[in-house]
Amino acid sequence: MMKSSQIRQVLYQAVTLGMIIASALIIWKGLICITGSESPIVVVLSGSMEPGFQRGDILFLYMNKDPIRAGEIVVYNDGREIPIVHRVIEVHERQDTKQADILTKGDANHMDDRVMYTSGQLWLQQKYIMGRAVGFLPYVGWVTIVMSEKPMIKYILLGALGLLVLTSKE
Repeated sequence: MMKSSQIRQVLYQAVTLGMIIASALIIWKGLICITGSESPIVVVLSGSMEPGFQRGDILFLYMNKDPIRAGEIVVYNDGREIPIVHRVIEVHERQDTKQADILTKGDANHMDDRVMYTSGQLWLQQKYIMGRAVGFLPYVGWVTIVMSEKPMIKYILLGALGLLVLTSKE
């Protein structure tokens, strides 16, 4: 049978873990509100934007009502599993609706992204733009890449953290 001090210790650790998780979620939701982007931080997963951005760089996104301009680096997701980070190379504004049609391309790619847009679209609609890149941290995203490409490392790390929480005597 557990003593009351042991029960109190376990409850304390559970509440502390819950507060850490809740704090992370609050910070994330706060960033979403401040930046206007549904995903304010993304990791570059491919080399299509080299030499400007390398695989593993973290991008900070911001989205507002200003029109998208050629030359800006945007993150878009038109229904795929993973968002794409590419540069806007052309923008056409429709006269009737004032909506912008956007054409993107990776800096290291030879062709524009028309072949990547879903359902044979020739232009990307502005509603698919998640945000504009406004800053970056080089190489910090490699942690995310390694954990997604090698899930065993993720499980070992989570297990070690869980063991650390359970065995700490504070």
